[in-house]
Amino acid sequence: MSTQADLDDPLSNLRRAIAASKPPILTTTPTPSSADDTVTDLSLATHISFNNDSHPKIFEITTPTRFTLNDQPVELRSIYFAWLNKDASLPDYISAVQRLNEDLPSGAGGSVQNIAFAQKVDLVSWLNGELENSEFIAPLDGAAAVAAAESSAAIASGKAGVPVAQIGAGAGKTQKMMDARLMEIYQGERKMGDHNSVLRGTKPVDFSPFRKTASTFLRSRPNPSTPVPTTHPHPSPLVSNLQKKPARRLEPIILVSPSASSLLRMSNIKSFLDTGVFIPPNATETTSANLLHLNRILPSIDATRPLRFILVDSTQNFKPPYWARVVAIFTTGQTWQFKSYKYPNPSDLFVHYPGVYVGWQGEEPPDNVQAWGRGVLSVKVDKWTGGSAGRWRDREVVEMIWGRIEEGMRRAGWGRDGPGMVGQGAGR
Repeated sequence: MSTQADLDDPLSNLRRAIAASKPPILTTTPTPSSADDTVTDLSLATHISFNNDSHPKIFEITTPTRFTLNDQPVELRSIYFAWLNKDASLPDYISAVQRLNEDLPSGAGGSVQNIAFAQKVDLVSWLNGELENSEFIAPLDGAAAVAAAESSAAIASGKAGVPVAQIGAGAGKTQKMMDARLMEIYQGERKMGDHNSVLRGTKPVDFSPFRKTASTFLRSRPNPSTPVPTTHPHPSPLVSNLQKKPARRLEPIILVSPSASSLLRMSNIKSFLDTGVFIPPNATETTSANLLHLNRILPSIDATRPLRFILVDSTQNFKPPYWARVVAIFTTGQTWQFKSYKYPNPSDLFVHYPGVYVGWQGEEPPDNVQAWGRGVLSVKVDKWTGGSAGRWRDREVVEMIWGRIEEGMRRAGWGRDGPGMVGQGAGR
């Protein structure tokens, strides 16, 4: 039986709506009276309505819930958005959070939180009923007392076992408590065999009859003593075509900001994109290289061979065909960086190429970056504390950057051998 606290709880209402297959309704008013008051876009909603009982419950979209991250309650909009994207991959989910935060009007209040993968799995399992308790979900007021009362009633009625104490022989022995029901479960467990008994059984199996049968269907191997013909059956033009070397695979280019204020420069961007750990450029060995290479597998482009990326911070030696290979541009928001680019105007530049801005956690991006909108992915790294220990959030930021690069390459038609070559080379 649901308690009043459970009926008034937004998280419990969402769980009941999922169990009853009654999706909640997004509204723009706390008292919706017509279809005009409902919306489907989460960025426009101010309230969420649940029709689980005869009396619907309506909550503000920014209502704090019992689900906590870092001891801070997560608001209802982030919880519902995580459920809507329960089947999305980590890069797609992070990109979706970024897009929704960009679409939220200033009057909506707050922003959608990016729930980490482990916490998201725990939350989704609780919402769909697979888990009854979660370490990230605080119990309702009075829930502990109700659970204790139900346990006492079950023991009194004989439905549950009474805890049994096992006391050591000496007075100084530590007491060990074990539930009688748990002991009963242990006694009913069936021991599993090792991998040899499971896969092969207790008796050896002779597979020779099967090998004889299979040999009749398999093609015979060539005899090494058979002489190889000296003449080639194909005409010489075909032979010459087969001997031609395949065209060299085009390498995508990533442009790095040359600004001295950039958090990512040629001295640290390769290690950041490769290992997923941020180290300030002044904390690494100074390098004079203006061209670096980085290998990375992008599953949607080529899942078997890593792509070789070129990292440069200058377009001085650029040729016109090189711009078709540019897949990302890192920027600090300073427009002088684009004077020698194909599109000096940032509004035009970031329509054709994905932009990336990396800033400190807790600081707002420059006004220029915010004005360029979705064309520039804005990410933040934790401030440097003098060491690389504990910088596990850097990997999440790197995956967001690679997700945006891979998405842009797919839209540009990148295939296994370069831009505009989707589907080519499949028969090689």
